[in-house]
Amino acid sequence: MLKNVLVAGASSGIGLATSRQLNTDGFCVYAGAQSFGEEQEAPEGFIMLPLDVTDDLSVQKTIKRILQRDGRIDALVNCAAFLTLGACEEVSAEELRLVMETNFLGMARMTRAVLPAMRERQYGRIVNISSLNGLFGIPFQGAYTASKHAIEGWSESLAQETRRFGIYVTVVEPGDCRGGSLKYRTRAKAAEQEMSPYAGRYKKTVDKIMHDEQNGICPERVARAISGILQSQFPPARRIIADPVQRSAVFLHTLLPHNVFNRMIEVYYAAGSIGARSEIKKSEGN
Repeated sequence: MLKNVLVAGASSGIGLATSRQLNTDGFCVYAGAQSFGEEQEAPEGFIMLPLDVTDDLSVQKTIKRILQRDGRIDALVNCAAFLTLGACEEVSAEELRLVMETNFLGMARMTRAVLPAMRERQYGRIVNISSLNGLFGIPFQGAYTASKHAIEGWSESLAQETRRFGIYVTVVEPGDCRGGSLKYRTRAKAAEQEMSPYAGRYKKTVDKIMHDEQNGICPERVARAISGILQSQFPPARRIIADPVQRSAVFLHTLLPHNVFNRMIEVYYAAGSIGARSEIKKSEGN
């Protein structure tokens, strides 16, 4: 039977790549994003729907539209994400709230909306996109890291609660990944001030973060893994998708004393990245 999949946060990056991959693999794909206008068919064949995961009415309207048309949603892939770079001290409550509202509460809002129909049918697949930041923190990504840690814990509890209804929950943890829109990668206002006590280290770290993203894994690799998860009879609870170096960081986080690991990460990002600024300007110009 053709499976209906709703992909939230499908305008770019992993969400867009996943929508394309699932469509190619024979799924009936509904791709939702805040930037999409009225319902239309994408050139690749999947259906584009306006969807704002931070708005209850928008979420309910999208879910209702799909259920009225097809009577079911077999799978939900939560890809919507927002990143704000800045020191924990300097990210304002408003900036932190926006990250959590999109990444964590948006994911929870979408999941709650599809669960009643999935429970009724005794079948469902939910894939929540976390990050290696859901396993350990890095400097100047405290807000993003907090949201991804929240996804990890909430998803684990969700999996324990819904398994008896035939619903499987998988957390996907990608490393640095290319292709995300700079529109959803902002910088805290206070962090950009030259008078900030974090200014020098912040600039070097942001250079390194952006360099690693520009040279990270392709979103299509993550998309192929998600497709495999949705086609599995017994999907895994977690799936790390990263290059060997970043995968090793997960192992070291478990193995090393926390103070040693934290110092290692601090030194790595403090070094910055030669040529990163030119890469960032080049990508912003495209």
